[in-house]
Amino acid sequence: MQAYDVFNGGADGLCALLQLRLAEPRDAVLVTGVKRDISLLRQLPTYTALDVTALDISLEKNRDAVDALLQAGSRVFYCDHHYPGEQLPEHPGFTALIDTQPTTCTSLLIDQHLAGRFRGWAIAAAFGDNLNAVAEKLAEQSGFDVAQIQALKHLGICINYNGYGASVDDLYFHPAELFRALLPYADPLTLLHSEPDVWRTLSRGYTEDMAQGLEMSPLHQCETALVLALPDEPWARRVSGVLGNELANRFPDQACAVLTEAGAEHYLVSIRAPLNSRCGADELARQFPTGGGRKAAAGINQLPRDQLATFIQAMQRQWSSVAHEDTP
Repeated sequence: MQAYDVFNGGADGLCALLQLRLAEPRDAVLVTGVKRDISLLRQLPTYTALDVTALDISLEKNRDAVDALLQAGSRVFYCDHHYPGEQLPEHPGFTALIDTQPTTCTSLLIDQHLAGRFRGWAIAAAFGDNLNAVAEKLAEQSGFDVAQIQALKHLGICINYNGYGASVDDLYFHPAELFRALLPYADPLTLLHSEPDVWRTLSRGYTEDMAQGLEMSPLHQCETALVLALPDEPWARRVSGVLGNELANRFPDQACAVLTEAGAEHYLVSIRAPLNSRCGADELARQFPTGGGRKAAAGINQLPRDQLATFIQAMQRQWSSVAHEDTP
């Protein structure tokens, strides 16, 4: 069977695949894209049996393709932390490792699967997914010192930053190219010590783009919600997700949304639930036709500009109700 490795282009999917292929090398066709491109299994042929590994992409969004692959006799290994739909496929060729708890991610699931063989990459991915407390605890338990933990955090954030954009043209590196560049390093600290060009480029780009993003004034800010609007420029599309994470860390009691202009009529939206609850982002996003995601982080691919006020009102309602439920 021809092997296919299908992975989300952010840090979680990429680092999950790094762990797997460091443990089990194989010659596979890489299928990936920008972080928001999650319907990746549709790109695979379904007229012949394949050996498919799918990482950090919603099973619910890829269910038709999975069913077609299984019907063709394929083997599918699926590891993810997004909502998978009401029922998993019941087929002898399907193996799943899925956990939707807001305190885990795909790379941490693969880390458990491999008994921690490449834990540095799992920790970097957890930081990239803004699971800072989880990542720090695991890193301390694994014997990393403070400087190493901060280095892994910066690495994970930068890898995740590279996945954001309207298309791969916005990115510094195609995620498949970045995966191949990082694969020679079983230990991410060795990568950081050697400082290859790919790492210097990512780190510099992240620093420059974040500086611009943090200079922007909020479009809306209240007790429960913070909304930032960015221009229709490549730097803004690249930084939208990691900027949302940074704002969530700075304002842990507020939900945060970063809106990036997408042409004359739409916004691209990144949503982060308050860190003190880590829930509700997916519920808010699904109120709009192109929205989706997970409890702690979600997005809307095309929010019409004339629905901006509606979105902000829905955002306030979403977390005002959560705050009310949490009040004794």
